[in-house]
Amino acid sequence: MSTTSATPADTGRAPIVKVVLASLVGTAVEWYDFFLYGSAAALVFGTLFFPTSDPVTGTLLAFGTYALGFVARPLGGVVFGHFGDRIGRKRMLVVSLLVMGLATVAIGLLPTYATIGVAAPVLLLVCRLLQGFAVGGEWGGAVLMAAEHGDDARRGFWSSWPQAGVALGNLLATGVLWLLALVQPDEAFQAWGWRIPFLLSAVLVLVGLWVRLSIEESPVFRQARADLAGRDHQPLLEVVRRYPREILLAMGMRLAENIGYYLVTVISITYLTKFAGTAADKGMILTALLIGSAVQFFVIPAIGALSDRVGRRPLYLTGAVGLALWSFVFFNLVGSRSEPKIILAVVVGLVLHALMYAPQAAFLSELFGTSVRYTGASVGYQLASILAGALAPIIALKLLGDVAQPNTTAVAIYMTVASVFTVVAVLLARETAGSSLHHDRTLDAQPASHPSGR
Repeated sequence: MSTTSATPADTGRAPIVKVVLASLVGTAVEWYDFFLYGSAAALVFGTLFFPTSDPVTGTLLAFGTYALGFVARPLGGVVFGHFGDRIGRKRMLVVSLLVMGLATVAIGLLPTYATIGVAAPVLLLVCRLLQGFAVGGEWGGAVLMAAEHGDDARRGFWSSWPQAGVALGNLLATGVLWLLALVQPDEAFQAWGWRIPFLLSAVLVLVGLWVRLSIEESPVFRQARADLAGRDHQPLLEVVRRYPREILLAMGMRLAENIGYYLVTVISITYLTKFAGTAADKGMILTALLIGSAVQFFVIPAIGALSDRVGRRPLYLTGAVGLALWSFVFFNLVGSRSEPKIILAVVVGLVLHALMYAPQAAFLSELFGTSVRYTGASVGYQLASILAGALAPIIALKLLGDVAQPNTTAVAIYMTVASVFTVVAVLLARETAGSSLHHDRTLDAQPASHPSGR
């Protein structure tokens, strides 16, 4: 296959900075929407949409709708990945942002169970499925735009910025909830205040669209599309046929990272407010998450840059092992109801998570060939989300058990098992730091005489 296309270095720094900014802003907006649901599920959705249950069961049902958003993510990854590998990353990123924004604003407008009965949780579920579908296509496109525009030597740094956008999205979502908790009594927040963060999404989506519409496709993708001209290109079939091992490795790498993140950012809210304290303590955990997300936002690019120097695997392994060990300390610190200890628990947890999440974008991008990269990275990433992020709050609540005597050790063991799978996957993966993205088994497998339109 041809490898003579212009490299990102030929175009100077300005284009890559612009692309990274677009990926960062768009990702922050989409994940603001997605994380907002998780926080609201922990704080109010159980009461507003499942009021016939006791508080813990209501929260569990709210997390059930939360989990179904993850079920829709692989479908979004397949659909957006398919068209992203065929017609371009940029168009799919614009569509995903629009779908996410509409679904999130709709949640802010939904009537509750008290108003329309069982139709309320049904409509909430539909909106959550649309959120999951949109975010399923978001991640792969955003990180690929940064990875494919960036140069081989600094790909870990450039592609870590969309990952930082996830932390920024959580920071925005938590910040809005924290501010509302500060200025509103619980009654006002329950009655109407929770709607404000969802409605604010409309403004953020407009900003994200304005930035994303200004960027161009990567030279790497344009070259691959030219090489595939005139050929029957089916990205999903090709990635399953040519890269099955890489899909499984990507899924394994995601388990500890994904479960660990929701342990720190979502399960911690429920644990403090339902098991270790009262609803009045939600300000403590929101403050800790606000500080932790801010720290993680700045740490992720630094770790991404470090992965270009020492490799993806050492950092990833350190994060997986570290998060398993930290999980045995985490709940004791959160359950202390001491704000400094809660902040320490969350900040250390998110830094350990960042050791995996920062190099992950480059790591997964480098595993797949250009013609199926969007599909492969998205499918591996999102399939693991069903096993990890979708089920993590539900499994953790079940493992915690009795509100009077929560079994935090069982949750820590759950985290440790996930880390073992991730460690094995990372050890089986090759080190990809500094490698070229100009590789493609799909193109290599097709004879040169195949009609190509060139």
